[in-house]
Amino acid sequence: MTDWLSPAEWDAVRLSLRVALWATLINLPIGIALAYALARGRFPGRGLLNVAVHLPLIMPPVVTGYLLLLGFGARGPIGGFFESSLGLSFAFRWTGAALAAGVMALPFMVRAVRLSIEAVDPRLEQAAATLGASRLWVFLTVTFPLIIPGILAGTVLTFAKGMGEFGATITFVSNIPGQTQTIPLAIDLLLETPGGEGRGPAGGAVDCAGGIGAGPVRMALAAGCGPCRGAMMLDVSLRHRLGAFTLDVQFRAPPGVTVLFGRSGSGKTSIVNAVAGLLMP
Repeated sequence: MTDWLSPAEWDAVRLSLRVALWATLINLPIGIALAYALARGRFPGRGLLNVAVHLPLIMPPVVTGYLLLLGFGARGPIGGFFESSLGLSFAFRWTGAALAAGVMALPFMVRAVRLSIEAVDPRLEQAAATLGASRLWVFLTVTFPLIIPGILAGTVLTFAKGMGEFGATITFVSNIPGQTQTIPLAIDLLLETPGGEGRGPAGGAVDCAGGIGAGPVRMALAAGCGPCRGAMMLDVSLRHRLGAFTLDVQFRAPPGVTVLFGRSGSGKTSIVNAVAGLLMP
């Protein structure tokens, strides 16, 4: 298993784990506080805060990364303060990758925790408050134990988003091997390199797909994958009935990229599913 990835690719895996872990740890207290404020708070600007929290879900990730670069770059107001006061740099550093992942994952954390808080009966909190408990103590002893499932869900979503974030990360910290290159950035670099899809994590993923979809996956990559170049001559002959529709098709797919086109409902998806083994004709 250790030979499957090169040392540089293992560095990308370790960096992705570090970025996702820190993004999750930072988002936990911030996400819980924002979720509680949005679920229970009644204050001016609550709507604007809700929009700001969910804005990363709407904006393109590259735009979010560019805004982070403006604000947290070496010449940005926030980034300049951190660098001069704490010696902490974000732009083109793994810390910036963690920040970008945290910003992109924050809406998932807030949404999961907020739904759990809104599901808690406010009368339970009011009853504890009437006994003289402070708002913080009510939250810790009454609300928090009831929203643990939501916190766990938000934690899992945040960690997964941190592992897979691409657009904001590459815009904010670039793709520097050993420093900012996470798993998605490493895969992107392999796919941009001629023949690169046959190596490293991307190539391993293609090889592991043999049991469930080797036909269409290898057929699509045969033109650039060294080990499988010229190895795929796919003959398709199948007949399948779907209600009143009968799919009857025969064709030969030579090595390289094969494209299926036709009107909606003509059976393109069924053909691919049958070749992949997901549909039994």
